[in-house]
Amino acid sequence: MSRTLHSHRTQLAIAGLVLLSFVAFSVVSATAAQNLYVSQLGDNSDGSSWAKAFRTVQAALNAVPDDKGGHRIIVRPDTYMEANLFASQKGAAGAYNQLIGDTDGSLGSGTSGWVILDSGDAEKGFKSYDWWGTIRAYKRGWSAEHKAETFSSIGWDRWQFKNLYATGGDAGLFFDLVDTAEPFTVVVEDCVSIGRAFGGGAANILSRPDEPCVFRRCKLWCLDWWGDAAGAYVRAEHPEMPAHPDFVFEDCTLTGPDNALQAGNPGFAGFTRVKLKNCQLVALNFSQPQGKPGSGVIHSTIEGRFLHVDIEDCTLMGCKIFGAGKGDVSFTTTGDVKAYVQFNQEVPKGMHRLGHWPADVFQTILPPAPPANRHALKVERPDSREVCEVAPIIWKNRLTLMKCLRPASGGTKADYTLSFEDVETGRELARFAEGYSLASAIVHKGPIYVFAARFESGDWNDVTMFKSKDLKHWEQKVVVKQEGEHLFNSSVCATPKGFVMAYESNDPKYTPFTIKFATSSDLENWSQWPDTVFGADRYAACPCLRYVNGNYYLLYLEHRTPRWCFETYLARSKDLKSWQLSPANPILTPGFNDGVNASDPDILEFQGKTYLYYTVGDQRTWSKLRRSVADIPLAKFFDGYFSGGAPLNASPPAANH
Repeated sequence: MSRTLHSHRTQLAIAGLVLLSFVAFSVVSATAAQNLYVSQLGDNSDGSSWAKAFRTVQAALNAVPDDKGGHRIIVRPDTYMEANLFASQKGAAGAYNQLIGDTDGSLGSGTSGWVILDSGDAEKGFKSYDWWGTIRAYKRGWSAEHKAETFSSIGWDRWQFKNLYATGGDAGLFFDLVDTAEPFTVVVEDCVSIGRAFGGGAANILSRPDEPCVFRRCKLWCLDWWGDAAGAYVRAEHPEMPAHPDFVFEDCTLTGPDNALQAGNPGFAGFTRVKLKNCQLVALNFSQPQGKPGSGVIHSTIEGRFLHVDIEDCTLMGCKIFGAGKGDVSFTTTGDVKAYVQFNQEVPKGMHRLGHWPADVFQTILPPAPPANRHALKVERPDSREVCEVAPIIWKNRLTLMKCLRPASGGTKADYTLSFEDVETGRELARFAEGYSLASAIVHKGPIYVFAARFESGDWNDVTMFKSKDLKHWEQKVVVKQEGEHLFNSSVCATPKGFVMAYESNDPKYTPFTIKFATSSDLENWSQWPDTVFGADRYAACPCLRYVNGNYYLLYLEHRTPRWCFETYLARSKDLKSWQLSPANPILTPGFNDGVNASDPDILEFQGKTYLYYTVGDQRTWSKLRRSVADIPLAKFFDGYFSGGAPLNASPPAANH
């Protein structure tokens, strides 16, 4: 059945042909097209490979060389705290530029997951503020605070977006040409797009008859019912209703508290045509009539005549289906169009009224599950009171855990001790080293060696060795003395030539924290390597060093600035000077109820399995123990993080000085 108020079948037929031609349209690469890469593991040089990747999306956008089109920006899964992105070059007819998230790792990023573009405030959260969002657009004089120059989103003309998760600001993937209506086309596919006002859409555009703006397989969310707000907001500025669609939404879910789709704005009187195909539109306001009923799943802000919607095989949910400032929205229906509304409301002709809650439709408002990460670890949560650093060892053929027992901060010398505990029975085997913590341990030819920092005068000092054959009688000596710095966590591993220690320093010559190295032939006498430093220009803390099959593997903590978030990364080296980051980083990241921190890793192999311990918390007041057990030996565990993706054959930035 079909119903139209202000349209003609001829127009619909033309629109259908236009839509089919565009669906068949493919993004063709120009002969001189370039691939540019974005990864926070890259060296931020020229973006020509994953190793040389830019660390921000905007840096890659600035590097697009020309307006001939066909250029691709490929983004590694991660969270990018970036707002107001703008394109330095447009795409071209038949050769759209592309901004693509490598969510499944098929483009060589080495990992999988969301590519999150977060335009929020990294310290304070969601930034609900006019003209602040994922895509840059700005209106001078919008308010007394808006004093910068007006800026249009026109630079994004003929761009394709794919596999992105945009959130954090007033609008997601939304494009506003502000003062000047111009021909404009974007294609957005397989994206999640969330904004306070607009999940997605475009405003003040003139569409091309054979190139509408297309949103395909997207989840579009707005989070506000007040003012201009909808899952998708659209506004073309035609002097009369066009025969072709300005916007096509296909296989999308549009969700908002009051409107799923909205068009028009005070001061504008242009006509807009929208095609909805295989979409779900959900307006969450089902208020009673005497309350604040929803203004329509589909709403035309000024006058209904300015919006026409062609609806094919869609379901619409909300208080009522259509609303307008005045008059009626025009529409057609084709195929299976269903409506679920508040029971007092009428359903437009041509739509099948549902009497039951469409649970399957409502379920579609959820973003899809993130792509599975083949490197994801199964995490256990041992029953343990708050604990900071731990170190697993094999003592008398049993898995044993050394624990650093200490407060999160402050306290007296007596509050800081080390203990050994049998993992299977939970029995405490020893308690020693009052006043020490941030410790690691290694067993060699019978005795156990513990390396710890001394808590004194409110800070951490030196590296002290404790040695015992029976966990009762302990020898101790300072083995690494600080020099104009303080020393923190340390880790020791055996090599064919002796032993190597990685230890954490806040040496003021480098960005705190950094990791230094020392060597020993007997675990008791150590020589520092003054010219070998890992992470000299970045936060690199909590080292755990292992030597396996000719490679040093370093687990360490990264502060994911500007966020207050801490994750464990993995790097490897043959000489402690030139390092290769795992393309699968981060190795450990905080999960649900884990705070913002996954730190202090320690790892060993026991009975053919790899045991990885770490702590979670808020980096300030509390921490809890986590463990992951992999049914593979340590060598295979480490090797797995450097295979299956394009390796980053480069050192981390400024790792060696």
